[in-house]
Amino acid sequence: MTMRTTCCTRRPYHSIFLFVAVFALISVLRHMDVLQFHPKVNATIIIPRVSPHHIVNRNFCTFQPLSLQDALEERLILDSIAWPETPLLPSPISLEQTTDPAHSTFTILPGRKGGQWHVGDQLEVMIQTFDFQGRPKKSGGDFITARLHNRKLEAGVAGQVVDHLNGSYSAVFSLLWKGDAQVEVTLVHPSEAVTVLNRLNREQPDRTYFKSLYRSGSFSETTICNVCLRPTQQLLCNYTDLRTGEPWFCYKPKNLSCDTRINHFRVAFKQNIISKEEKLFQSAVNLKVPIQATGPSNVAGLPKEHGQLKVNSSSVTGPSGYYYQGVWRALGGTTVSQFNSSAITQCLKGKAVHMYGDSTVRQWFEFLNAVLPGLKEFDLHNRKPVGPFMSLDYENNILVTYRCHGPPIHWITIPTRELRYIANELDDLNAGPNTVVVLSIWAHITTYPMEIYIRRLQSIRRAVVRLLDTNPGTMVIIRTANSRALSLQVSLTNSDWYSLQCDKVLKAMFKGLNVHLIDAWEMTLAHHLPHDIHPPPPIIRNMMNCLFSYICPQKHG
Repeated sequence: MTMRTTCCTRRPYHSIFLFVAVFALISVLRHMDVLQFHPKVNATIIIPRVSPHHIVNRNFCTFQPLSLQDALEERLILDSIAWPETPLLPSPISLEQTTDPAHSTFTILPGRKGGQWHVGDQLEVMIQTFDFQGRPKKSGGDFITARLHNRKLEAGVAGQVVDHLNGSYSAVFSLLWKGDAQVEVTLVHPSEAVTVLNRLNREQPDRTYFKSLYRSGSFSETTICNVCLRPTQQLLCNYTDLRTGEPWFCYKPKNLSCDTRINHFRVAFKQNIISKEEKLFQSAVNLKVPIQATGPSNVAGLPKEHGQLKVNSSSVTGPSGYYYQGVWRALGGTTVSQFNSSAITQCLKGKAVHMYGDSTVRQWFEFLNAVLPGLKEFDLHNRKPVGPFMSLDYENNILVTYRCHGPPIHWITIPTRELRYIANELDDLNAGPNTVVVLSIWAHITTYPMEIYIRRLQSIRRAVVRLLDTNPGTMVIIRTANSRALSLQVSLTNSDWYSLQCDKVLKAMFKGLNVHLIDAWEMTLAHHLPHDIHPPPPIIRNMMNCLFSYICPQKHG
């Protein structure tokens, strides 16, 4: 399981039980066959900003009403990922009482055998936060990550961070290799910064905004578009998808009709934060800054003891895998094999691999084009990086495609004909035992209330269930969110804190389905290379080996 801050109430184990309840509920709902979706039919029409009766208006984001079961699932998932309460910000903003990584410390706690640790043991670290005046913090809510690593062995594993809601945190690691193991603890955001991030998604979901061009003959107009549009007297064009119910709106052009819209593009990001709040997002000060140890920051892992129990990856605090000698080793489930180009070709021979989503899965499409000599991209004359793209290996009967997901999407100009929702694409897919579907959707939806992401995933999940029911043998593989390099602007739109929430929701949503997850969150956190929205080649190769190991288990390169 991914490393995460788990305590959200005064009861340390509350969120564990909540996650179990969510997963159990989802399973029951699926067996009751209540997750079928019947979207409201919305044509591309002009509507006033005052919402129709069948639309629920929450501030200025509009949500179609859910079934009782979906609404309950949404509520339970939101409760299960709820972050600990974070402090109100002083006015004017001052760093003095905010979390300071330079004053904060961590300490390795004695193991059950005193000063000795063996492979298979759990290593626990206590983290104490202090403010910039050196005073202990008394509340939780900081976003802290932790990993255990050995650079020489190219070994690493993500830790599980538990918030005790009083300024102290625990980080728990599985000790999985023999030899030195170095603890690394990082303050990603102080709790005060999380207050800002939370407020922005609640009050300014339109801070990244989009436009569409409308054209008829020699006349053209451009208007603002989004999931969430602020109330005005201006009429709207309603582009809510007829099949999925996914909402999308544009202000109506003054002199053209709604059906003259020809494209979609991102315009800009509006940095509307309160004066001096930028102090909470300073590199080398309080943004992804290491916390230092009091005492040793490493332990020596001894060989596993005779009769010692194996690390149980199914436990709530267990990692999904770890690196050793630069290779990702999954804990539980499919063994990850290493595939060279010839082994990849043999694995994919006779198969169609369809990739849908954001640029983090397009990166996988590009990887295959680069490493498979027989795979040639077919020029569809589509603009990069938008696509869609298709590559063929005629000799080995391999087809690989990529298509981006529907709006919101933060790219250069996209023709409206290419704005496709993943759920619709899955419903239209001619699939079967030789079909592999790969999904990744998270990076473009982080600026919105989490309800929007949950509903998008509910729509995709229903399509996945329909696909697996009607096309047995089809394999579905889902890539999770990953960490990235952060600056002030990136933090305000695509912070790792936002990505972590998406990661938790996605894992909860697809728990128990016959799909495979590739845990990009842990695979980037556990690695020594710098974080990047598009992870560097060694991490991508490990992700692809996970993909091939699911498609062709037990085959070795």
